[in-house]
Amino acid sequence: MTRSDFLSGRVLIAGAGVSGRGCAAVLDHLGVDVTLADGNQESRARLAAELDVATVDTAAVDLSEYSLVVTSPGWRPDSPLLAAAASRGLEVIGDVELAYRLDQAEVFGPSRRWLAITGTNGKTTTTGMLAAIMAADEQRSGQRAQAVGNIGVSSFDALAAEPRVDILVAELSSFQLHWASQLRPDVGALLNLADDHLDWHGSFEAYAADKAKILRGTHAVYGKDDEHVRALAASLAGATSFTHAEPAPGEVGVSAGSLVVNEVAGLHAAVVEDVTTIQPAGLAGVLDAAAAAAVAALAGAHPESIAEGLDAYVVAGHRGEVVHRHGGVTYIDNSKATNPHAAEVAMRGLDSVVWVAGGQLKGADVSDLLRTHAARLKAAVLVGVDKHVLAQALVKAAPHVPLVIVDSHDPQIAMDQAVSAAVQHAEAGDTVLLAPAAASLDMYTGMSQRGDMFAAAARRLAR
Repeated sequence: MTRSDFLSGRVLIAGAGVSGRGCAAVLDHLGVDVTLADGNQESRARLAAELDVATVDTAAVDLSEYSLVVTSPGWRPDSPLLAAAASRGLEVIGDVELAYRLDQAEVFGPSRRWLAITGTNGKTTTTGMLAAIMAADEQRSGQRAQAVGNIGVSSFDALAAEPRVDILVAELSSFQLHWASQLRPDVGALLNLADDHLDWHGSFEAYAADKAKILRGTHAVYGKDDEHVRALAASLAGATSFTHAEPAPGEVGVSAGSLVVNEVAGLHAAVVEDVTTIQPAGLAGVLDAAAAAAVAALAGAHPESIAEGLDAYVVAGHRGEVVHRHGGVTYIDNSKATNPHAAEVAMRGLDSVVWVAGGQLKGADVSDLLRTHAARLKAAVLVGVDKHVLAQALVKAAPHVPLVIVDSHDPQIAMDQAVSAAVQHAEAGDTVLLAPAAASLDMYTGMSQRGDMFAAAARRLAR
């Protein structure tokens, strides 16, 4: 490895978390003069033997000795240290941007191809699908792919891997994209947009602008069915879109029940014969698969590889996994749907839903969700601290929907009672859907425990 010219001076690392430590280790290995700043005394003490460390206040006093700041992605732009750096004209970048620049400078050998995914919802599933496709394509192309970013391994580990990784399949957050000024993926996909992290970005417009950075690479893929994304992509020449509807030339979509790549990068093929076999079940899974197929086609994947990858993909836990079937009723765990937009996506494509919902709404408005999907709700079972807020919204927007309110605050008892009530309302052809539209920490250790308890209760009680 050789040292890149943009690292000619002293570098300040902001934050001693996993990201910060990873950046510091890579730069230190390259011989870069590094200082790591963190507000936690214990974190500084652990690293003092290996790196030069400083308090955040000390680092902010004299920023003139630094040529670059690398920040952990969670640090807000208005953090005093980062704001001070920006006011002095000092460049601030994130971990993914650092990895991209090092790769482009061929510090780790010839540069890789970057396939990048972002969106408010569905990016983990889409990234996993795309990684599975590119893995299936390795035997045909000889190109080794690795999922990086928020799933898989760190970008730095992938860049240093032996045998060589040729293609980085990156799931990127709005935070990571905010701190990425030069990132230009070979193919970048923007799935959808809804209010999220607005306290961090300052406004929806700023959040959307950061997300849209992913579209400025060689090839852009966007979700045509999302009005916000469609507006952002309107000025892009030659962009590829995906849709749940019949695909026009240059699109991926659904035709006669099949997922079809319609003249994308010269490829025309039905890559999934029956979209109802796609996991996760429902429209959200179909859209994620369409996005992954579009990116893969632009990356040169063979149609057989797209089909094999989507068939082999196993949905990540709590993101739309079918956890049980009995008596014609399907039980789906989408505990990851911790906000109304995610719950709205989870419901798309389902015809008759017994909805298990509730938890910490954190002030979120569920009115749009209910207006959109009231007709498909057969019953609703509500749990958690904000169950009565949900109940009031349901009575107003969907007065026809029977409500069951679970009063218990014991996580196991509450979930057992919720699933038992759902079983009583569900008939053949229905879907019992855990898509809470709310966070889980009022009763559970996290969304994983909530989903696990739902799955276990469904298998135990629906018999």
